[in-house]
Amino acid sequence: MPVNPEIVGRSFPPTVPYLVGREKVREFARAVFADDPQHLDPAAAQALGYRDVVAPPTFATVIQDLTLQQLLAEPDSGIVLSNVLHAEQRFSFTRPIVAGDELTAQLSVTGIRTLGANAMVTSESVMTDADGVHVVTATSVLLVGDPS
Repeated sequence: MPVNPEIVGRSFPPTVPYLVGREKVREFARAVFADDPQHLDPAAAQALGYRDVVAPPTFATVIQDLTLQQLLAEPDSGIVLSNVLHAEQRFSFTRPIVAGDELTAQLSVTGIRTLGANAMVTSESVMTDADGVHVVTATSVLLVGDPS
């Protein structure tokens, strides 16, 4: 089944809140070779005005993944994980993610572009903190191959 064009405009329920932990930020920073002290040392982050360690920008993908799982589980989407290639990723931050944040994300499918038998599916995951204030929007483009 090809990607269902009717998923454009579909929004999914907000994720359960994700509590950003200091050690998770440190682990992620080490994994992506983000060795700036603000990612590893609370004192260094506090010297820059943050309450705790600052997550590298791509940490937002950890929370975004929770929303993409909703899309991939959608039975009528026509998206089969084994035929998916992550083609593009962008972030638009209001502020950095910091340890101690409690983030909720909500995904919307914003577009589909057909390329022969394949499709480019664009989605946005809007992440807000516990006060409902925008932190980051993660935009992802998935290249979905023809399953046949």
